[in-house]
Amino acid sequence: MEESQLLAENNQLELYWESTYAVAMALIEAYPQMNPEAVGLSQLMEMIISLPGFSDDLSMVTERILLDIQIVWFEEASTL
Repeated sequence: MEESQLLAENNQLELYWESTYAVAMALIEAYPQMNPEAVGLSQLMEMIISLPGFSDDLSMVTERILLDIQIVWFEEASTL
């Protein structure tokens, strides 16, 4: 498979609240200079729903889900 086809498929990836790792990786890609520790939960929610491919019910989000995403985002970003 060509790289351009792979990228096209990745851009089509649908993100949901439960896809913690995928959302965290999308945040790293979309906001490479952002420090996850400096982001509040309201801002994090806005950042997530603005990600390309995010398509979940906004009423389903909980503080726990946001914290889980933020933790994975921090852990993955600190290994780069």
